[in-house]
Amino acid sequence: MTEFSDEMLLNILRFVPITDLILNVRWVCKKFAMLCVDKSLTSTVELKNNYQAGDEKVKQLLKEIGLQIQELNMSGCYWLLGSTIDQVTRCKNMVKLDLSGCRLTSIRLSKILSALQNLRSLAIDVTSGFDSGQLSSECKATLRRVTELKQTLFTPSYGVVPCCLTLERLLLYFEILDLSREGTMLSGQLMVGESNVPHYQNLRLFYARLAPGYINQEVMRLYLAVLSVSTPKNLQAFLISVPGSFSESGATQNLLDSMAHLSLSALQLPKSWLNGSSVLQHLKFSNPFYFSFSRCTLSGNQLIQRILNGGNYLKSLVSLNLSGCVNCLSSDSSFRKAEDDIDASILETLVTSCMHLRHLNLSAAHHHGAEASGKHLCILLATLRHLCSLALPVCSIADVSKNSDQLLGQTVSPASTSTVYKGFGKKIRIGVPTYPRIVSEQTDSVGQISVFRILMESLPFLSHLELIGSSFSSAMPRNEPAIRNSLPPCLRAQKVGDEEVAAISLLRFLRSLTLAQLPATLTGSGLVSIGMKCQHLQVLSLANLGMMGKVAYMPSLCEMLKHCKCLKDLRLEQPYFTANALFFQALSHCSALQRVCIISRNGTFQFDAVMSFMDCCQNVIMCHMFTGESLTACRNLQRSIIQSFQKERPALNVVIFPLLHEGLADDIRDVPMMHLDEITLFKSRVAEQPPRLWW
Repeated sequence: MTEFSDEMLLNILRFVPITDLILNVRWVCKKFAMLCVDKSLTSTVELKNNYQAGDEKVKQLLKEIGLQIQELNMSGCYWLLGSTIDQVTRCKNMVKLDLSGCRLTSIRLSKILSALQNLRSLAIDVTSGFDSGQLSSECKATLRRVTELKQTLFTPSYGVVPCCLTLERLLLYFEILDLSREGTMLSGQLMVGESNVPHYQNLRLFYARLAPGYINQEVMRLYLAVLSVSTPKNLQAFLISVPGSFSESGATQNLLDSMAHLSLSALQLPKSWLNGSSVLQHLKFSNPFYFSFSRCTLSGNQLIQRILNGGNYLKSLVSLNLSGCVNCLSSDSSFRKAEDDIDASILETLVTSCMHLRHLNLSAAHHHGAEASGKHLCILLATLRHLCSLALPVCSIADVSKNSDQLLGQTVSPASTSTVYKGFGKKIRIGVPTYPRIVSEQTDSVGQISVFRILMESLPFLSHLELIGSSFSSAMPRNEPAIRNSLPPCLRAQKVGDEEVAAISLLRFLRSLTLAQLPATLTGSGLVSIGMKCQHLQVLSLANLGMMGKVAYMPSLCEMLKHCKCLKDLRLEQPYFTANALFFQALSHCSALQRVCIISRNGTFQFDAVMSFMDCCQNVIMCHMFTGESLTACRNLQRSIIQSFQKERPALNVVIFPLLHEGLADDIRDVPMMHLDEITLFKSRVAEQPPRLWW
């Protein structure tokens, strides 16, 4: 023990879950008894994603070090009882508290905040039955001193916003459903006693994210109406994320007009506010660090002149979201077709102006690289050496210089992959193509290195990569029945297959990978290379790889999973996928696995294989499977998993349900929001929100 300094031991102990640190490691020896309660380890306590922390452990933890805790993150601890949440009152010196996703009533909140007089930052959920009239005077006194609030609304309400007189940062998440469980339409009117006007005069950041639904938009308008009356003079970041259309009103127009006098550093507006309007001409920016123009009709010229300041150096910009901006890399959007090449000069201006970009999202659009030497999208992006996360459409990485016969087996003639019929149903096999086990071991017949491989070699710090087909849509949308049909992939995506997938293995620090709608993936041999070389991979999302109706990459996927020792989250969306014993045996090698989500139209599962897997992988706390099995089979499996493992795993969340069943939307409404948002529902997460927005 004397061979290590206290500093070295503290750095090591920082990786131990706080409950194990205080309740177990602390009692190993006198040295550890002193170090485990060091201020550097106990002042900030993270219980989020600590799924093994049951009620008794958390109660004992707060009893032991409650007075030392200054920041406590209990976000998503949905499994903890209300009596456990009550123990937060022991943390008298608390400055920052996150209780979003926890069992919280207005009376419980009042009791907790009354005891936390030093609190300055708070995150909570506002659910049905919330009544600000039940908040005590001591609680309201604490709220008056809160400067940072994150509030998730599950019911129409202002929540605690009217009580927070000194707010500087306000984050709002609207998750209100349009229909009740009984099927009746809900009202967008605020609850009785919630008509107080919020206080915005000190705001520096306003962020709002809306889930799909009419009610969310109606309640959002009430918040904006107040904001438009008196726009905060010190507002620096204004961000509104809305799916679909969100029409302007008189109040929103007044708000945009008043913002012309501000100097913003972060901006995100609904697409309907930007499309066809001149709002960007009047806004001013000062050292901007985040822009999001997702799904708007922003053209390349507008991007350069109004956002990039005419192409001047923007060293402050670190995150840029242009997902769904189909014309942002074209000079003129009037006559552009989806199959047209991008204007390389616009992308050149972008990369030279924003050399310090760390997060870039160009997904959900057809960005076809030009054929001119050195002007391919991948070659230009390779100069952004600081990128940490990147989202691209699959067609954008296609190497157009390759001929179809040079694609290393990525395209195969019909005669080699199918059977030929002769006479009355007699079949003759023409030939069986053979493939190397790992595509990275191949060499092009002409010795050419793909442009995507050059890009991967040039981004040493990339930890989050998304390759998503430009026409891909998940079979499982939010609050609606499952999508039965999917759009065909872009023709250029046919040139992206196993070789490009194998190039991803060059990213040695890769932690999160999403691959969706890669039709030219045949054997999936590139996945094996990723599993072997990307040893830090924690999140893997695969969707619609290869030909629809076939899962030819299953052997490679199983081989890949055997090497993914750090994998925590797996999301697999593939029609006709069979979740059999072979798959679950391979998945059992992922010793760190915590969450599994399988979505398969016409897919099946094997009951015994699933049960054996859950018994083997004791860290798995979320199992979501939406397949083509019958409702009875799904209910039987769900019941068996819960009865067998719920006691030992307090955070266990299991949903097994037929994907195309009409009751799917109702069945998933009780899924904890953290699981629904982080893994079950598909979406691009690169530059989704500003860096370090919360916690």
